[in-house]
Amino acid sequence: MKEHETSAASDLSGEVVDFEQIENLDDVRLYLNRELSQIRFVQRVLAQAKDTTVPLLERLRFLTICSALLDEFFEIRVAGVKQRINLELPASGPDGIAPPELLRSIRRAVRELIEEQYAILNDVLLPALAEKDIHLLRRDELSQAQREWVRDYFDKQVLPVLTPIGLDQAHPFPNLVNKSLAFIVTLTGSDAFGRTSNIAVVQVPRCLPRVIPLPKAVAKGEHDFIALSAVIHANMERLFPGMRVTGCHQFRLTRNSDLWLDHEEVDDLLSALQGELPQRNFGDAVRLEVADSCHRPIADQLLHRVGLSSEDLYRVNGPVNLNRLGAIVDLVDRPELKFPRFSHGMPAILREVPNIFDVLDTTEVLLHHPYQSFAPTMDMVRHAARDPDVIAIKQTLYRTETDSEIVDALIDAARAGKAVTVLIELRARFDEANNIQLATRLQQAGANVVYGVVGYKVHAKALLIVRRKGDGIRRYVHLGTGNYHAGTARFYTDFGLMSSDPKLGEDVHRLFLQVAGLGAAPQMNALIQAPFHLANRLEEMIAGEASAAQSGQKAWIRARMNALTDPGIIQALYKASQAGVKIDLLVRGVCRLRPGIPGISDNIRVVSFVGRFLEHSRVYSFCAGGQETCFIGSADWMERNLHRRVELCIPLHSAPVRKRVKDEGLETYFQPGTRVWELQSDGSWHLCQPDDESHLDAQSQLLKGLSG
Repeated sequence: MKEHETSAASDLSGEVVDFEQIENLDDVRLYLNRELSQIRFVQRVLAQAKDTTVPLLERLRFLTICSALLDEFFEIRVAGVKQRINLELPASGPDGIAPPELLRSIRRAVRELIEEQYAILNDVLLPALAEKDIHLLRRDELSQAQREWVRDYFDKQVLPVLTPIGLDQAHPFPNLVNKSLAFIVTLTGSDAFGRTSNIAVVQVPRCLPRVIPLPKAVAKGEHDFIALSAVIHANMERLFPGMRVTGCHQFRLTRNSDLWLDHEEVDDLLSALQGELPQRNFGDAVRLEVADSCHRPIADQLLHRVGLSSEDLYRVNGPVNLNRLGAIVDLVDRPELKFPRFSHGMPAILREVPNIFDVLDTTEVLLHHPYQSFAPTMDMVRHAARDPDVIAIKQTLYRTETDSEIVDALIDAARAGKAVTVLIELRARFDEANNIQLATRLQQAGANVVYGVVGYKVHAKALLIVRRKGDGIRRYVHLGTGNYHAGTARFYTDFGLMSSDPKLGEDVHRLFLQVAGLGAAPQMNALIQAPFHLANRLEEMIAGEASAAQSGQKAWIRARMNALTDPGIIQALYKASQAGVKIDLLVRGVCRLRPGIPGISDNIRVVSFVGRFLEHSRVYSFCAGGQETCFIGSADWMERNLHRRVELCIPLHSAPVRKRVKDEGLETYFQPGTRVWELQSDGSWHLCQPDDESHLDAQSQLLKGLSG
């Protein structure tokens, strides 16, 4: 019997969950905890670092991604749990886990994850890389020539920017920058001023590279590297002339990085964010990482200095920031150790067309990134900027590059006298500074820049181009599941729809009128908008499937998203399952729904795919009495997306487009033999693949079929 077929399960918190005699769908036992589910996602990413079918350097990249994911997890999620504890607030989710209990479960699970992460690095990846003549050298492995080179590098490149701080009455403990590398150093010997302090802190500025390639003159292999932390450690005594270093231990402090603004008190959102951003690096401490060689009294002193308890200490057997080791992947030019390169496909109808608008006058175009090129999306804006018949361009920007070609095109259009309106979401987490800069550039060019709605993030992905056509005007739209970011479009899976459908054009026009101006929520012709209608429409469509199943009709739901956390949607899915609806869900990351509970969710299957590309598309499909409706959109099934963000859900009316989205976005992942992770009722994930390793890889299939 499979684990998820039992009536009880052991959650990640360590407690056995009994599913007997559940009386209503509000029962806390029916919901997984969001934070613990997020740790499970990091575990699935870490599994890629162990997978021998993944190219070696890509395995190292997956390992470093885990470090970045954990960083953000502590900066946002753990910081939030600690705040709830400090404010004595109750559980924030439908699972009912009290914040103190949740924090204990998080700490236990993360420690196990970190131990495995460093074991993979030290016992698996570094030896495997060494076999391929790629070495990350330790201090005790350096030859005499290498030691001399490292010392010279330290003197010329590192020493001039380091300023050690001896801790005494005149030098208090420094205000450490979030996630910055630092050392705690113990010393003996005579000080020039007779000071008796024997401890110092050395902060390492971010301007220094964390991984340094050794030159061929002293390298033993083809690719020899040394970590900056090892370079500094090997030469620490040069920072303290006349004294002897008795202990040197790297450490790193993680801080709360979630920005909070009182919207009732803020008059100018841009100015308020500009004032708050510098403080992000100095929020409340939430985690202290130290080298496992650090003695307990030293670690305790660090904890005391930063205001943390012993439970917030995480010991690591290696560099305190594994994310920085990702530089090795980019520095080593070994194609055989990386994913094969590919050419992004181009729809035949767009090849060598002089004017993209002529194509859209007669047909819709669907792009599936990264298998297909993002260039047509950028071309659409560039063509609009120089087309004399285009009179207006309106676009949302949530995340994009610092040097965005789309932004350059919008600036050109504004300077050419076209009416350009750009809705920039200033509060896109960790992209606030970049978005402020882009907003300033656009305003200086004469574009009309708006920042969305106070209290709501604008997460919709929409582009509207207004063009003269004959005696009237025609609207062209691009609507998608991903950001207007050419960089992430190379490794995020997303759909983008280009169309001249008058109903879609009118709806996007109404969206900009609503968000940029004032007025009641408009009635859309085709699009479904959050926060006004999307949650209710989804629940209605799910309930419709339940009614069909109860009356003996065919009923099913297939959907994919990044996260599933909204209690209302989950309860609707439970009811549909109880009615007999077959439900298949592809959820990349966090999932609060428990599948496989007898009598409640035994008709629900939840799978996750982790691979070369980051799964980012949102696709929803319903049987709908045999009509088989299909939607793409910007919204995950989360409370914030459905109730606190401006999102768009796009119905696909074109049969060829609808079929492609269903086949490529859903069916490929659910076909038998596909390598996916399946969620169990206890919150664990089981890797499903044939015993003979002849599994199907969804992304490889799509690459083969769509790339150039």
